[in-house]
Amino acid sequence: RFPLLPKVSMTDRVPVTVLTGYLGAGKTTLLNRILTEPHGKRYAVIVNEFGEVGIDNDLVVDADEEVFEMNNGCVCCTVRGDLIRILTGLMRRKGTFDAIIIETTGLADPGPVAQTFFVDEDVREKTRLDSVTTVVDAKHVLLRLSDSREAREQIAFADQIVLNKTDLVSEDDLRMVEARLKRLNPLAPIHRAQRSNVPLETILG
Repeated sequence: RFPLLPKVSMTDRVPVTVLTGYLGAGKTTLLNRILTEPHGKRYAVIVNEFGEVGIDNDLVVDADEEVFEMNNGCVCCTVRGDLIRILTGLMRRKGTFDAIIIETTGLADPGPVAQTFFVDEDVREKTRLDSVTTVVDAKHVLLRLSDSREAREQIAFADQIVLNKTDLVSEDDLRMVEARLKRLNPLAPIHRAQRSNVPLETILG
């Protein structure tokens, strides 16, 4: 008989947030906050392209071809098409992460990314999908929702919504936007924000 392997409890697994949102909604601003603020947490951020985030070289303390180590203890890396390989590589790095954030492109449906955490056994053992967070541009979201299936899916799939750029819209319009978002997704809490200034602990594992 083989000895039973100890089961990994939910608390031992690294929480993962999938960050989605239409182009221009403010995801990059949020990612830059995670990578630069002295929040005392160790986050790993996975982006599609380094160019999208515009990493400030002064903040990078160590880099190899795929992973940038930031001076606030966080790391940033690119997907390069194989999310499972990147996640496995991150898990091998010394020291555990407080959370992993995966950014999806503006047009991406978050569904396939979320499924990664149920399909691969290794990933499932070491990480847990904590939430899908969608960043929304308060000024343009109604237009996006009327002409884009992806935008509607990003809202419907969300566990929480960051309603960004609220300073560009009147209170009446904000209420109208929130009502529309709630019709698409009645359960997801909506966090109002300006320049993606939502408290990180409310949206990250």
